[in-house]
Amino acid sequence: MSNQRVYNFAAGPSTMPLSVLERAGAEITNYKGCGMSVMEMSHRSRMFDEIFQEAKAKLRRLMNIPEGYRILLLQTGASGQFSMVPLNLMGESGKADYAVTGNFSEIAAKEAKKYGTVNIAASSADKNHTYIPGQQDLILDPEARYFYYCANNTIFGTEWQYVPETGKVPLVCDMSSDILSRPVDVSKYGLIYAGAQKNMAPAGLTVVILREELAGRALPCTPLMMDYKTMIDKDSMYNTPPCWCIYMLGLMLDWVEEQGGAAGMQKLRDARSGMLYETIDQSRLFTAPAQPGSRSGMNVAFRTQSEELDAKFVQEATEAGFVNLKGHRKTGGMRASVYNAMPVEGVEKLCDFIRAFDKNN
Repeated sequence: MSNQRVYNFAAGPSTMPLSVLERAGAEITNYKGCGMSVMEMSHRSRMFDEIFQEAKAKLRRLMNIPEGYRILLLQTGASGQFSMVPLNLMGESGKADYAVTGNFSEIAAKEAKKYGTVNIAASSADKNHTYIPGQQDLILDPEARYFYYCANNTIFGTEWQYVPETGKVPLVCDMSSDILSRPVDVSKYGLIYAGAQKNMAPAGLTVVILREELAGRALPCTPLMMDYKTMIDKDSMYNTPPCWCIYMLGLMLDWVEEQGGAAGMQKLRDARSGMLYETIDQSRLFTAPAQPGSRSGMNVAFRTQSEELDAKFVQEATEAGFVNLKGHRKTGGMRASVYNAMPVEGVEKLCDFIRAFDKNN
């Protein structure tokens, strides 16, 4: 087994910066001279409380999160929020608008139907989720308690390039795969959530940013651990939180700040995805299904005209040190996930490999 690190294009859990991993490794057995690992520490201890509060403060600073919003560090997974959102925000006999632009928003809409009436405000299923509907295409229910969408669709490689206008109806957004990759005006949202394992931390942590006035309206059937008010009242510590992941979140946020924050991340994401799309568009062999104007800056989906050539590409790329490029089973083809921690150099080398494969095949 080689000690050489590969370029990991996995859709999640995804690659992390080497400097962050090395720092975590240096501290793993003895955090700041305390004689134990963060993994062994009481979540009620003063030392862990410092880690916890600093992580939240860093996130508030990097995302410019206004007063009146609470940051929750939870264990639900992004998929847990498919239930938690309607349970807390729909209200008795509630209604909600859902934009279905990929796999995860489709599952979220199905889950929400258990708790109220779901209006499909927009769908891109007619063209196999290769585009994002425009503002003019949204069919809004004025009685909706919230409007839900997934900012970036990892499987199909599309991403919302605008923030939907919904009047007084609060926006709820799943930003699992593009959070911190570009600046966001948090004040436009009622709730933002993200599974951390793509841009922020290892798997096991879910970040929720919630306008506090929206809490306290949970349906009577809401489980204790899925009530936002419970978690706000206990500062995410009703039970033991994902301590190690929260520590890693803090290290990742330090790294993001060193790169120039969200604005710095946007320059890097535009460079990475721009190079890939240009290389694919100029090739004779490859195509990118996502329509221009809807293309993701995080997950670049592409394919050849044959499954055999796709398989050959994935195998040869793996042998060359570019791993986890196989597309999702729903789409086939290939997918290069170029999250925050993917070095630009890795994408440059992948583009060289794509051009060589195009020439040889």
